[in-house]
Amino acid sequence: MRILVVSDTHGSSRELQEVIRKTKPFDYMIHCGDTEGLDAQIRKAAGTPCTIVRGNNDFFSDAPREEVLTFGKCRIFVTHGHSYGISFGTESLKEEAKSRNCSVALFGHTHRPCLDLSDPDLAVASPGSLAYPRQEGRKPSFLILEIDRFGELHFTLNYLGQRDGSH
Repeated sequence: MRILVVSDTHGSSRELQEVIRKTKPFDYMIHCGDTEGLDAQIRKAAGTPCTIVRGNNDFFSDAPREEVLTFGKCRIFVTHGHSYGISFGTESLKEEAKSRNCSVALFGHTHRPCLDLSDPDLAVASPGSLAYPRQEGRKPSFLILEIDRFGELHFTLNYLGQRDGSH
Protein backbone atom coordinates (compact mmCIF):
# COMPACT_ATOMS: atom_id res chain seq x y z
CA MET A 1 0.00 0.00 0.00
CA ARG A 2 1.28 3.47 -0.93
CA ILE A 3 0.12 6.53 1.06
CA LEU A 4 0.72 10.18 0.15
CA VAL A 5 1.01 12.47 3.19
CA VAL A 6 0.78 16.26 2.84
CA SER A 7 0.05 19.22 5.10
CA ASP A 8 -0.33 22.96 5.33
CA THR A 9 -1.52 23.72 1.81
CA HIS A 10 -3.30 26.86 3.12
CA GLY A 11 -5.81 27.25 0.31
CA SER A 12 -3.23 26.81 -2.44
CA SER A 13 -3.71 23.92 -4.82
CA ARG A 14 -0.94 24.35 -7.41
CA GLU A 15 1.78 22.49 -5.47
CA LEU A 16 -0.66 19.83 -4.30
CA GLN A 17 -1.81 19.19 -7.88
CA GLU A 18 1.83 18.81 -8.93
CA VAL A 19 2.58 16.35 -6.10
CA ILE A 20 -0.50 14.29 -6.89
CA ARG A 21 0.43 14.17 -10.58
CA LYS A 22 4.05 13.18 -9.83
CA THR A 23 3.32 10.56 -7.17
CA LYS A 24 0.36 8.70 -8.67
CA PRO A 25 -0.56 5.96 -8.30
CA PHE A 26 -1.10 5.89 -4.55
CA ASP A 27 -3.78 4.07 -2.57
CA TYR A 28 -4.60 6.63 0.11
CA MET A 29 -3.92 10.26 0.96
CA ILE A 30 -3.53 11.88 4.37
CA HIS A 31 -3.67 15.67 4.83
CA CYS A 32 -2.43 16.84 8.24
CA GLY A 33 -4.49 20.04 8.27
CA ASP A 34 -4.66 23.69 7.27
CA THR A 35 -6.48 23.17 3.97
CA GLU A 36 -8.31 26.49 4.52
CA GLY A 37 -11.58 25.34 2.99
CA LEU A 38 -10.33 23.15 0.15
CA ASP A 39 -11.26 19.78 1.68
CA ALA A 40 -13.69 18.81 -1.09
CA GLN A 41 -11.29 19.94 -3.83
CA ILE A 42 -8.43 18.00 -2.22
CA ARG A 43 -10.51 14.82 -1.94
CA LYS A 44 -11.52 15.11 -5.60
CA ALA A 45 -7.93 15.75 -6.74
CA ALA A 46 -6.61 12.77 -4.76
CA GLY A 47 -8.98 10.38 -6.50
CA THR A 48 -8.45 7.86 -3.68
CA PRO A 49 -9.72 7.47 -0.13
CA CYS A 50 -8.51 10.41 1.90
CA THR A 51 -8.24 11.49 5.54
CA ILE A 52 -8.08 15.19 6.34
CA VAL A 53 -7.74 16.56 9.87
CA ARG A 54 -8.53 20.10 10.97
CA GLY A 55 -5.66 22.53 11.46
CA ASN A 56 -5.49 25.75 13.45
CA ASN A 57 -6.42 27.77 10.32
CA ASP A 58 -9.37 25.58 9.35
CA PHE A 59 -11.88 27.78 11.17
CA PHE A 60 -15.10 26.55 9.54
CA SER A 61 -14.07 22.98 8.82
CA ASP A 62 -16.05 20.03 10.08
CA ALA A 63 -13.01 17.75 9.68
CA PRO A 64 -12.00 15.91 12.85
CA ARG A 65 -9.18 17.32 14.98
CA GLU A 66 -7.41 13.96 14.85
CA GLU A 67 -7.84 10.44 13.51
CA VAL A 68 -6.42 6.97 14.10
CA LEU A 69 -6.07 4.95 10.90
CA THR A 70 -5.35 1.24 10.71
CA PHE A 71 -3.66 -0.37 7.71
CA GLY A 72 -2.95 -4.01 8.47
CA LYS A 73 -0.88 -4.08 11.66
CA CYS A 74 0.05 -0.40 11.32
CA ARG A 75 -1.88 2.13 13.45
CA ILE A 76 -1.33 5.77 12.49
CA PHE A 77 -2.25 8.75 14.68
CA VAL A 78 -2.94 11.81 12.49
CA THR A 79 -3.24 15.35 13.89
CA HIS A 80 -2.28 18.85 12.88
CA GLY A 81 -0.18 19.11 16.03
CA HIS A 82 -1.01 22.56 17.38
CA SER A 83 -3.05 21.02 20.22
CA TYR A 84 0.04 19.09 21.31
CA GLY A 85 2.49 22.01 21.39
CA ILE A 86 4.34 20.56 18.42
CA SER A 87 6.23 23.82 17.83
CA PHE A 88 8.04 23.19 21.13
CA GLY A 89 8.71 19.48 20.70
CA THR A 90 7.14 16.10 20.01
CA GLU A 91 6.91 14.66 23.55
CA SER A 92 3.20 15.37 24.09
CA LEU A 93 2.37 14.04 20.61
CA LYS A 94 4.40 10.88 21.26
CA GLU A 95 2.61 10.26 24.56
CA GLU A 96 -0.81 10.63 22.92
CA ALA A 97 0.09 8.35 19.99
CA LYS A 98 1.45 5.67 22.33
CA SER A 99 -1.65 5.92 24.56
CA ARG A 100 -3.68 5.04 21.45
CA ASN A 101 -1.44 2.06 20.63
CA CYS A 102 -0.17 3.70 17.44
CA SER A 103 3.17 2.93 15.82
CA VAL A 104 3.18 6.14 13.74
CA ALA A 105 2.35 9.76 14.59
CA LEU A 106 1.85 12.20 11.70
CA PHE A 107 1.56 15.95 12.18
CA GLY A 108 1.77 19.28 10.38
CA HIS A 109 1.68 22.86 11.74
CA THR A 110 5.43 23.58 11.86
CA HIS A 111 5.79 23.77 8.05
CA ARG A 112 9.05 21.85 8.49
CA PRO A 113 9.54 18.24 7.38
CA CYS A 114 10.43 15.82 10.16
CA LEU A 115 11.24 12.13 10.17
CA ASP A 116 12.14 10.74 13.61
CA LEU A 117 12.68 6.99 13.60
CA SER A 118 14.76 6.92 16.82
CA ASP A 119 12.06 5.15 18.89
CA PRO A 120 11.62 1.54 17.68
CA ASP A 121 7.98 1.60 18.87
CA LEU A 122 6.89 4.93 17.36
CA ALA A 123 7.82 6.72 14.15
CA VAL A 124 7.08 10.47 14.21
CA ALA A 125 6.84 12.36 10.94
CA SER A 126 5.68 15.58 9.37
CA PRO A 127 5.46 16.13 5.62
CA GLY A 128 6.28 19.83 6.06
CA SER A 129 4.31 22.30 3.96
CA LEU A 130 3.57 22.39 0.27
CA ALA A 131 2.52 26.05 0.26
CA TYR A 132 4.74 27.81 2.82
CA PRO A 133 7.80 25.72 3.75
CA ARG A 134 9.88 27.09 6.64
CA GLN A 135 12.92 24.82 6.70
CA GLU A 136 16.29 25.83 5.29
CA GLY A 137 16.02 26.02 1.50
CA ARG A 138 12.23 26.41 1.77
CA LYS A 139 11.38 23.61 -0.68
CA PRO A 140 7.80 22.30 -0.62
CA SER A 141 7.84 18.82 0.91
CA PHE A 142 5.70 15.71 1.35
CA LEU A 143 5.95 12.11 2.56
CA ILE A 144 5.29 8.78 0.93
CA LEU A 145 4.53 5.91 3.30
CA GLU A 146 4.71 2.42 1.87
CA ILE A 147 3.51 -0.69 3.64
CA ASP A 148 5.18 -3.71 2.10
CA ARG A 149 3.75 -7.21 1.74
CA PHE A 150 5.16 -8.12 5.18
CA GLY A 151 3.35 -5.20 6.83
CA GLU A 152 6.56 -3.22 7.31
CA LEU A 153 6.34 0.55 6.96
CA HIS A 154 8.82 2.57 4.87
CA PHE A 155 9.05 6.38 4.82
CA THR A 156 10.31 8.59 2.00
CA LEU A 157 10.63 12.34 2.54
CA ASN A 158 10.36 14.15 -0.79
CA TYR A 159 10.77 17.71 -2.04
CA LEU A 160 9.14 19.24 -5.09
CA GLY A 161 11.71 19.52 -7.83
CA GLN A 162 13.66 16.53 -6.49
CA ARG A 163 13.71 13.32 -8.51
CA ASP A 164 14.04 10.79 -5.67
CA GLY A 165 13.27 10.78 -1.93
CA SER A 166 15.93 11.73 0.58
CA HIS A 167 15.15 9.04 3.19
